[in-house]
Amino acid sequence: MPFRPRLWPTLFTVPAVLAMLGLGSWQLDRLAWKSALVDSFESRVSAPAVPPPAALDDPQAWQFRRVQATGRFLNDKELQLTGRPFEGNAGFHVLTPFVVDDGPTVLVNRGWVPMDRRRPEARPETLPAGPVRIDGIVRIAGQKGYFVPDNEPRNDVWFTVEPAQMAAHLGIGPVAGYYIDALRPTERPTELPIGAVPTIHVRNEHLQYAITWFLLAATLIAVYVVWHRQADRKEPEDRA
Repeated sequence: MPFRPRLWPTLFTVPAVLAMLGLGSWQLDRLAWKSALVDSFESRVSAPAVPPPAALDDPQAWQFRRVQATGRFLNDKELQLTGRPFEGNAGFHVLTPFVVDDGPTVLVNRGWVPMDRRRPEARPETLPAGPVRIDGIVRIAGQKGYFVPDNEPRNDVWFTVEPAQMAAHLGIGPVAGYYIDALRPTERPTELPIGAVPTIHVRNEHLQYAITWFLLAATLIAVYVVWHRQADRKEPEDRA
C-alpha cells in the first residue's frame, strides 16, 4: 500500500522536524566555535609569560594570557571574595593589590582559604613582606552570572572583582582594569592560599545538545511514519 501523508500531521511534523534539524546544526556550529575558543585559551596559558600590562588594548585577546612579575603585595589592603568553594569546602578567595616593579598596580586573586582563615591575622604566614614573584593568568574583571549579587563595600562583602570600585574602597589610587589569578606552584598545594591551576575549564556541551535535537527529529519522523502506517491499516477495517 503506498504511503499517503495526512494533511494536519504533515503540517505539524515537517516544520517541527526542520526546526529540530536546524537547532542541531546550530549546536554543531557552536561546538566548533567553542572548541576553537578553548584551543585559543589553552594556547595562551601555555605561551611564554609576559609582564602584566598597564591596560588591556584588547581584553578578549588577553583573557587567560600567562603573566609573570616581581613586586610587592599591599597586604594591609587585602579583600576576600565570598562564596568560593574548594573541593566542596566553603571559603574565600584572597584578593590583594600587587605593585609591579616599574609597572602597574594590579589586583591578584591569590587563591582559596577556608572560612576560619579568612582574615589576614588568622594566617600571618601567608603575608609576604618583601619582594615576591608571581606567576598567573589574566582575567577580565567585572564578569558575573545573572544571579550573582552586587558587591557590598560598606559590609565588606565582595562577589565580583571590580578594580575601580575596590581601589576606591581601599583608597589606593588607580589599578589596572583587569586582575590576575595566581597559579599554584604544584598540583597538590600544601600552603595557603591555594591558587588556580593552568587548565581552562569552559563548559562545552554543544555536542550533547546537537545529538538531542537530531534524536528528537528522528523520533518525530518515526512517530509520523508509524502513525500513518497504522492509519492505513485501520481504514480498510473501518470500511469492512
